[in-house]
Amino acid sequence: MSSGYGGRRLRVAVVGTGMIAGVHARAARAAGAEVTGVLGRTPSRSERVAAQLDVPRGYASLDEVLADAPDVVHVCTPNDQHHPQALAVVRAGVHVVCEKPLAIDAAQASELVEAARAAGVVATVPFVYRYHPVVREIRARIAAGELGRLLAVHGHYLQDWMLDEDASSWRVDAGAGGLSRAFADIGSHWCDLVEFVTGEPFAAVSAATDVVHRTRPAASGPSFSGSPDADPLADATRRAEVTTEDTAVATFRTDAGRIGNVVVSQVSAGRKNRLWFEVDGTLGSAAFDQEQPESAWFGTERGAQIVVRDPSQGFPDQRRLAVVPAGHPQGYLDAFAAFVADTYAAVRGEAPEGLPTFADGARAARVIDAVVASAVDGTWRTIG
Repeated sequence: MSSGYGGRRLRVAVVGTGMIAGVHARAARAAGAEVTGVLGRTPSRSERVAAQLDVPRGYASLDEVLADAPDVVHVCTPNDQHHPQALAVVRAGVHVVCEKPLAIDAAQASELVEAARAAGVVATVPFVYRYHPVVREIRARIAAGELGRLLAVHGHYLQDWMLDEDASSWRVDAGAGGLSRAFADIGSHWCDLVEFVTGEPFAAVSAATDVVHRTRPAASGPSFSGSPDADPLADATRRAEVTTEDTAVATFRTDAGRIGNVVVSQVSAGRKNRLWFEVDGTLGSAAFDQEQPESAWFGTERGAQIVVRDPSQGFPDQRRLAVVPAGHPQGYLDAFAAFVADTYAAVRGEAPEGLPTFADGARAARVIDAVVASAVDGTWRTIG
């Protein structure tokens, strides 16, 4: 452990009070941290959610958060708040975890990367699907050459929470969420995961997007169930024009010239969180389904097999993250807790394998910007 912390628990504050803030707070506790309090839009909301999450304090402002001298601040607010809040935390010399997208455009994201570097703080982004053990198994097998040379990659990320034309949330508003909704929210996860697994970055993209409901309720509603203190349900009688996409299709070329493709949708009935990808190589293929995270599919010309997570089998990085015996399912919350634990290990001076940092968040912002630009004019766009 690095000097300055010794063996004590890290002190952590959470900025935000929605569903994902509760996930961060639980993951922080699972990783052994002390959650000192939460900050909401108003002092009364802060106090209410602090009581619901059983944390000691509801903060009145970000200044009050920083004055409490936390070791790490988790930023879990709407997208347009990520840049100013994370920048304030970093400039105060405090380590930070910031939700994705890191910022509403690539320029802001790059500023955060440079600010974190200059401040010498750990700054991470929860691309937590990297932390499913079998994802690490696929990655290790690709790195070891077991799939051969990459030929193609394809997949989708499908949800249905925006299927109803009366569904809404702050994410619909481009002012709060940014110019992209579906792709920025979930397509960014798919791209990060595939680039992480294959080790081959996307170099260019051709994309198309669609808005399937031209108006939605103007009032903000909860994004998902499970929020500690959900916003009021949207009022369907007050409607606003929708400019952010419900669906997107993106075709990529990698640095090596290979093709990748993803379909992203938040209006696919019955699909709750179906992140799926397949990597095809000259010697074999591999596929992963986030809704079935305990196993991976591997195929060759001779047939196929299902490989189940097992801490006694496979590559070391898979075994490191497989924290319970085979047959005892691990899932999303375990992946999130593993990401937070790795972040805290980095705060203590370690160098965990595969930790997603602000640099990865800025990379995702550049991909999102290229997708948005391509969808506007129909041209191939280089990803910077």
